[in-house]
This record gives sequence, structure tokens and C-alpha cells, in this order.
Amino acid sequence: MVHWDATEKQTITSFWGKVDLAADGEHSLQRLLYVYPWCRRYFHKFGDLSTISAIRKNSHVRAHGHKVLSALGDCVPHLGDIKGHLAQLSKLHCETLHVDPANFCLLGNTIVVVLASHFGAKFTPEVQAAFQKLVAEVAAGLSRKYH
Repeated sequence: MVHWDATEKQTITSFWGKVDLAADGEHSLQRLLYVYPWCRRYFHKFGDLSTISAIRKNSHVRAHGHKVLSALGDCVPHLGDIKGHLAQLSKLHCETLHVDPANFCLLGNTIVVVLASHFGAKFTPEVQAAFQKLVAEVAAGLSRKYH
């Protein structure tokens, strides 16, 4: 289990309230699918993801991006037990969806890039450090059933 100090908890909790789940989620998944095209194989039911234009127009990408960021937000009140909180989601991704767990790290880092882009100077190194720790713990939690 990761240790969170009071400043990190406060940073994540207060900053998360400013995140636009729909827009930032959509942009995170769009960026993931374009920058790491091998991730598209998990989204074959979404239809055409062959170009950045197709990805941007895809309503499934928009909806799933929102769902992903909502799930990340659901972890914020559970910082003390993210792995336990994500147990069922880990099982789904491992046993049913067969997602390579390396992709969880890619998505987490992509989310941090999108948040940095969205918030600019407000996304200070301290905020980034807290969010990098969060997405790393979420990636570990989602990967848990693979071990």
C-alpha cells in the first residue's frame, strides 16, 4: 500500500474537483489511441479509429473517456485502499477484456499529460507529482489480478 501524506491527499482532493470528466476523459482516450495505436485493439467495437480525425469524431471514445475518468475520480475517496477499491475492475480487465496491464501505465501518463495541458501553470510540479503517484497506484490496482 502506498503512503499518502496530508499535502498529497489535499492536492488530489482539491484539484480533482476542477477536472472536467467529459472533456478531459475524451481527450485522454483520444490521445492514448493516437499516440499508442496498438491500444486500439481493445476498442474494436468502437468502429473506425484509423485516424486522429476518426478518433475525435467517435462517440464511443467520448463516452468511454468519460467513464474512465469517472472511475479514476471514484478512487479519490479511497486513496487508502485503491487496490481493494479496484478489485472488480481489475478482474474484468484481466479475465474478460484481457487488457495488457502495461496499457494502464500508458493511460495514466496520458491523463497526466492532458491535465497538464488543460490546467497549464496551475498544474505545478507538486500537483503533477501527486497525480503521477495516483495514476501509478491506479495502474497497480488494475494490474493486481494479473499477478
